[in-house]
Amino acid sequence: SEYFAEHIFEPLGMTDTAFSVAPDKADRFAANYQRQADKSLKLIDDPERSNYLKHPTFFSGGGGLTGTIKDYLNFCEMLRQKGVLGSERIIGSRTLAMMHRNHLPGGGDLASSALGDFSETAYEGVGFGLGFATSMDEVATGQVGAGDYYWGGAASTIFWVDPVEDLVVIFMTQLMPSATFNFRGQLKNIVYSAIED
Repeated sequence: SEYFAEHIFEPLGMTDTAFSVAPDKADRFAANYQRQADKSLKLIDDPERSNYLKHPTFFSGGGGLTGTIKDYLNFCEMLRQKGVLGSERIIGSRTLAMMHRNHLPGGGDLASSALGDFSETAYEGVGFGLGFATSMDEVATGQVGAGDYYWGGAASTIFWVDPVEDLVVIFMTQLMPSATFNFRGQLKNIVYSAIED
């Protein structure tokens, strides 16, 4: 948590991102819901009683952060700008390029490596780098756009960075599980169909 704060959050001006919600920010913390079989929404994380109001004892680099869309935009803009935001370099451009390249054995996609049915997004045509999924093949994924890299959150959130289109997209919601709706695939098709040359 200290490393993230010192080397990522503070340099990027991510003042609302942490592994817990500070008491003076709790009034801005959003509730989290789960869709039920009857299509109603059930409150599953009440912001007034959330575990995020407590300081955790385990800090995961792969999940568990809370923050604002402004903070997330700063992070994604740093990725889009090849590791730099303003005068702050967070990661080397070559390192970042290596991270969002496909590293699956034989250059395969997730469909050739994955077991089970964990994700609401397609495994076909999607590779995996060092911390990001990466779109490799428009035809195989059934979505417009290839060359972007992305990651989603448990509450149906997603961000992606497209170096070819010089584009960042962030979608925030508070709905679990992330497979409830195909928000991510639909959003991607809507965004790319609106781009004109």
